[in-house]
Amino acid sequence: MSGPVREHREAAPRSVTVGIVTASTSRYNKALRKEGFTDESGDAVEEVLRGAGHNVRRYGVVDDDVRMIRRVLFKALEDGCDAFVVIGGTGVTPRDVTVEALRPLFDKELPGFGELLRIESYRRIGGAAMLSRATAGIVRGMAVFAFPGSPDGARLAAEIVARELPHLVHLAKA
Repeated sequence: MSGPVREHREAAPRSVTVGIVTASTSRYNKALRKEGFTDESGDAVEEVLRGAGHNVRRYGVVDDDVRMIRRVLFKALEDGCDAFVVIGGTGVTPRDVTVEALRPLFDKELPGFGELLRIESYRRIGGAAMLSRATAGIVRGMAVFAFPGSPDGARLAAEIVARELPHLVHLAKA
């Protein structure tokens, strides 16, 4: 690797702080009722990001609700997160609203993330990959991602972004 990419990576921090939240009506309702539940997707994303040396702040589970998703995003901004991940809500059902919550806030959209994720997903699961609306963008200098809700999809998305996060954050804050 040479040129500007190498120079940017050398100037970038080695690790960043990433806030993650899971958007899931079923898990949110269980949390409200104080019922036990697991967040396999959130756990998978945290594992990948920590394994890459990043600091992770978990923001729990929210309902599939535009206002709730945005509220947590703004909390992550206030907390100084460099990046923010919403896991879930990227499908095509009426309850899938993560993209609608995030996209209007983007100062810049990063369509390459969704394109790359769908290519890699296609290699694993075939044509069903086209059902994902995963996306990414920059909000006030913070890298923001909408990951699929399935554990395998969330893990794949985290693997794709983990190495590039410092580079992306460096550029977004420039």
